[in-house]
Amino acid sequence: MANHKSAIKRIRQAENHKLRNRYFARTMRNAIKQLRSMTDKTEASDKLPSVLSLIDKNAKRSIIHKNKAGNLKSKLTKAVSSLA
Repeated sequence: MANHKSAIKRIRQAENHKLRNRYFARTMRNAIKQLRSMTDKTEASDKLPSVLSLIDKNAKRSIIHKNKAGNLKSKLTKAVSSLA
């Protein structure tokens, strides 16, 4: 158990940050899954910018690594452009 007041506060903050980060990551993953499951190109093209924005925000907050964000964005853009 923590012996200092600051350590106790750190534990409390870390738990809150963990929950918040998990929420943002889960929201992003759900949006990516929805986009990948789309078959209509126009609908997917309309949703793509919002999903890319979510990915960028998570990379900015260090929830995911910036290289992972780039890889995800590249793959999603490629997937949407290949839809018939």
